[in-house]
Amino acid sequence: MTKRKVLTPDEVKAQLQDQGITITQWAKDHGYTRNAVYRVLNGFDKAKYGKAHEIAVKLGLKAQPQPDHAAA
Repeated sequence: MTKRKVLTPDEVKAQLQDQGITITQWAKDHGYTRNAVYRVLNGFDKAKYGKAHEIAVKLGLKAQPQPDHAAA
């Protein structure tokens, strides 16, 4: 399994800009409100859980959670 590099908010914004995608369009395409995505990107939501965490993971700001193998 390859690990994806965790990005900074500025790197995420630059990637979206390079792809010609606005933050508003990304939010719409992924089923989130524009405001929720901006709050995560600008650090107003810490994205520790819930929708904000989902947004952070999808944007690449946080690593994908690993399944717990201890239950085996």
